[in-house]
Amino acid sequence: MKIAIVGAGIVGVATAHALLDDGHEVLILDREGPAFGPSRGNAGWMAHTDILPIASPKNLRNVPKFLLDPLGPLAIRPAYFPRLLPWLIRFLLAARPEAFERSVQGLGALQQRALPAWLKLAEAAGVTGHIHRNGGLYVFTDKAAFAEAEHIAKRQAEFGITVDMIGPDELRQLEPALKDRFVGAAFHPDTAHISDPLELTLALFETALARGATYEKAEVTNISLGERPALIGPDGWQRVVDRAVIAAGAWSKPLAAATGDKVPLDTERGYNVSFPGVTGLTSRPIGFEGHGFVVTPLDSGLRIGGAVEFGGFDAPPNHARTRALYDKASGFVDGLPAFDSGNLWMGFRPSLPDSLPVIGPASRNKSVFYAFGHGHYGMTQSAATGALIADLIAGRVPPIALDHFSPARF
Repeated sequence: MKIAIVGAGIVGVATAHALLDDGHEVLILDREGPAFGPSRGNAGWMAHTDILPIASPKNLRNVPKFLLDPLGPLAIRPAYFPRLLPWLIRFLLAARPEAFERSVQGLGALQQRALPAWLKLAEAAGVTGHIHRNGGLYVFTDKAAFAEAEHIAKRQAEFGITVDMIGPDELRQLEPALKDRFVGAAFHPDTAHISDPLELTLALFETALARGATYEKAEVTNISLGERPALIGPDGWQRVVDRAVIAAGAWSKPLAAATGDKVPLDTERGYNVSFPGVTGLTSRPIGFEGHGFVVTPLDSGLRIGGAVEFGGFDAPPNHARTRALYDKASGFVDGLPAFDSGNLWMGFRPSLPDSLPVIGPASRNKSVFYAFGHGHYGMTQSAATGALIADLIAGRVPPIALDHFSPARF
């Protein structure tokens, strides 16, 4: 079939490869070009070990404390609060114990498939050199949080995730640049990180074109409801295809509405600073539990990023938040370069209240499929998502239940 993918980010290009594997004619559409947005600026961490949704009873208790710090891990711009309120209500509902447990099962099932799907895709596409398997660390400065992590490790074990709880001495041996401020760490030996999000996404995009996919720079503003959907853009632009996949990240909401689904998609504005050429300071990605940031040793340089800000698409970046991340990191890591030598970035994560993406057919047009809303896990879950979309389009029974990811859950 002729299949159009709306979105040339990491989810879109991974889906393109899965559809090419099935022999389809693939057209990739994007208004900006490949690897725009979070696909170029994310932390580069394949965090398949994360099985706990952000909407959790624990995080709910921390929200008031976070909101009191305008540069802390979570911020809502005051002018945006009325618009965000419906999303926040759904977030509160998703954090209830029963809803939280349902989300754990859905997220865990998808995360179980994430790394194997990536390794398969990387091997087939010839990009295995972009994936580094040095493990990952979550480090703790609070003894109570470290003790709680042992309980979380038991939940992770239910999904086949290996976790080693280590003390300060072993942590220092793994990462000598860390300062002597930590009570322990959770070490995930199977975790991977990538060379650079931009480089990997572009490599997969170019490989897809070499395999026969085509690309067109185009803005899609509407989708028809016919059996062969028409993708419609400004000035009379139109493309008619057999199937369409919406993988436009944070920009997917109006296209889902056009095909019958009112999805509560919003954007988390994420910040980072990258230091080109700074390598070898750490050996693996490190998350600083309770402090809202991560450090990743990309091949292109060291990246410090994190935090969540709700403020929509139009407000200018507030890089005082980036500076706050750097200042925190400098209190935990020796040898960081000067802040002013780094490259600043802000991007839009596609966020849903229950931390689960939307994967599946549109309600009013079964020829249109959704693959968006991955939040913090777009890079992690992209290959698994693409494989699931290919299964659905081919009429194969997916290997996991997709009701957790249905747009109808809203």
